[in-house]
Amino acid sequence: MARNARNGSNVLVLRLERVSTVLGDMLVVTDERDALRALDWLNFEDRMHRLLRLHSGVGGYRLVQAADQSAARQSLEKYFAGDVRAIDEISVETGGTPFQREVWSALRKIPAGKTTSYGLLATEIDRPNAIRAVGMANGSNPVGIVVPCHRVIGKDSSLTGYGGGLERKRWLLEHEGVLLPTRSAAP
Repeated sequence: MARNARNGSNVLVLRLERVSTVLGDMLVVTDERDALRALDWLNFEDRMHRLLRLHSGVGGYRLVQAADQSAARQSLEKYFAGDVRAIDEISVETGGTPFQREVWSALRKIPAGKTTSYGLLATEIDRPNAIRAVGMANGSNPVGIVVPCHRVIGKDSSLTGYGGGLERKRWLLEHEGVLLPTRSAAP
């Protein structure tokens, strides 16, 4: 981790890129090794900063405008252009608790075009009674899409919460080839 001394403490210098997508502008944050540190939608920038503070500590990071395109950005652009497996090899570096990192690791094993439920994910990590904790870890994921929390749906195949909004979640899943139940018209 590249850190600069500031008032006797270390500050992680992270690169910020804005990426236009069909779902709106996305914020991509990488470190000096090109590892993805944060990914969020522009309209959720406050959440991105909150998660960065949780993972880096208050005052533990500084964002600078990226001078060139990161490998993460290039892979994300390929993903949105139709190569849904382009995100599989993006290097990710996050903080989080050991349990959160275990859940996030399991999420990365869900292939594009497939989904799972919180219960199945809890069973996958050998903690079948930790369904709520898995849901909380899923919601604390600082690098959505790449750590594909959008691939977790209700056990009845319904769309469940997604930090970027259910319409984005629906689009991501359909983009990856998941057949979702059709939406019923409002009465």
